[in-house]
Amino acid sequence: MLLASENLMPDLIYDEVVLVNEHDDEIGFMPKLEAHQKGSLHRAFSVFIFNTKGELLLQQRALGKYHSEGLWSNTCCSHPLPNEATSSAAVRRLQEEMGLQASLQFLYSFLYKAELENGLTEHELDHVFWGVSDHEPIINTAEVSNFKYISVEDLAVDIKKNPSRYTEWLKICFEDVMRKIKHID
Repeated sequence: MLLASENLMPDLIYDEVVLVNEHDDEIGFMPKLEAHQKGSLHRAFSVFIFNTKGELLLQQRALGKYHSEGLWSNTCCSHPLPNEATSSAAVRRLQEEMGLQASLQFLYSFLYKAELENGLTEHELDHVFWGVSDHEPIINTAEVSNFKYISVEDLAVDIKKNPSRYTEWLKICFEDVMRKIKHID
């Protein structure tokens, strides 16, 4: 496993999220932790990177994350900064978390609300992007503790068999993402 420099900007720089309504109209900003404590609807994105064999690159969230630590998730997930385009944020965070560059295509958006540990709530309008890369990730260990490629069939079985191993947003959107990508191919 390759590791990226751990001297990337600390998460404190990304401490505000963009609050939105259900139509993705910006209505303000709020500190990230506060938004998750209050369950405030905010803008987010999820990136799904596949290799040319069709396997999905998963990341295991770093221990010490303020929620969902140690859980497996899609390749990259985060929030755009205030005044940052969501597509630009997806490209930026893919590089910062996984050390990868890939051409990303917007797939769709979905709204969800999920109760997490520590009294936190994810309430996000999540914008899904996908791309293809065969490059080996260079993970930022402050964000990611491990990674693996997995066939979508094996992942679907494991999510059903062991749901507690995966993030809430991955469990919510995985089947829709796979269905929508198949219609594109």
